[in-house]
Amino acid sequence: MTHSNGSRLTPVNKPLKLERSSEGTQISQIHISETIMRTDSLGIDIPVYDLSLIRGLWETRVRKHKQRQRKELERVEKSALNKINQQWQYRIACRKMKIKEVNALQCYLERSAFAEMDILPTVDTTDLDSEYKKFIFELHGKKWRKLPEDLQIMTFLREWHIRGTSIQKVPTYIEEFVDLRVLDIPKNGFTMLPPEIGKLVNLKELNVNYNKLSIIPPELGECENLEKLEMTANGDLSELPFELSNLKALKHLDLAENKFATIPICVLRMSSLQWLDMSNNRLTDLPEDIDRLSDLQTMFLHKNKLTYLPMVMANMDKLKMLVVSGDELTNLPSKLCDSPDIKFIKLFDNPIGKNEEEEKHHSISNATEEEEEDHEKEFMQTYVETLKDRATAPTYTTKVSLTCLL
Repeated sequence: MTHSNGSRLTPVNKPLKLERSSEGTQISQIHISETIMRTDSLGIDIPVYDLSLIRGLWETRVRKHKQRQRKELERVEKSALNKINQQWQYRIACRKMKIKEVNALQCYLERSAFAEMDILPTVDTTDLDSEYKKFIFELHGKKWRKLPEDLQIMTFLREWHIRGTSIQKVPTYIEEFVDLRVLDIPKNGFTMLPPEIGKLVNLKELNVNYNKLSIIPPELGECENLEKLEMTANGDLSELPFELSNLKALKHLDLAENKFATIPICVLRMSSLQWLDMSNNRLTDLPEDIDRLSDLQTMFLHKNKLTYLPMVMANMDKLKMLVVSGDELTNLPSKLCDSPDIKFIKLFDNPIGKNEEEEKHHSISNATEEEEEDHEKEFMQTYVETLKDRATAPTYTTKVSLTCLL
């Protein structure tokens, strides 16, 4: 090799051995190629090192360091630090509520310990209910337009009950309430549910009846422990995301008084479903694979535009109660009608009272109409409950009036 000044460079390979570093990291028997570029004319040795092995060693150390960090993070998540933080927040909340801090905190710790072992201590139920109420948040009344600021730090809560307020938004910090079991928020002004609701992995019940939801976030499908979901009367709600198919533990689903033209595909994949209310929608037919709901026991289909029921419904062996509107039904599986194990209820509107009822609906406010729909739903539930105790169901039922409060 010739240098720019005309001198000649002669490469000479020489191994370089690295010993233990100053940090104590053991580096043994690692040889790095050292090339001595010797100039013939000047007699100067210019060392040129191949550092690829050092770079590889450094990358290995970085990778191992990241692995240790990840393991440490997992250890912290599984440790008691999160519970200690939660208990500290509870202590602060107790002081703000001016209750006996030590007793309340001790009760919480005891209940948490027993809950982890899936057992409950033998104590007076009156005291137990009283103590458990401290883990329940309740808010009622139109005067409320936003949630209290202190709610954000009360992540120890197990239940939210927010009814009849003017609040229009579910806060994103709800994801911090990982112990939440019940989210009961009907009759508010909610227009959407935040994606963060998918973080509530321990949620058992969700009630968003009589709100203004038109879209359900796909993240709700991550609440895999959900057992009861109610979404009655949400205005323009007409479809559900396919991700809700993951709700394999769901047993109770209420989609009444919406705008569904068919039963959503995700519903047919809720394998544990036992109770389904699709009444007062826009159904004109039922899917031919509805018998996928093999565990279904109770089904409400009245106040739709159904003219027939698919024959495959005869394969739903666990079906015990079926409620339909009999005014337009012309084709029914004989097994459903004749089976002694199924209480098949056909509801007929009273033709005399129907016109009067329609005229009355034009003259009442939306709030009053909502109350009447709510009362009618309560009446139907009460009526069906009474039928469960009867040996045989009536051949048909004529609705005379549902406007009186029982």
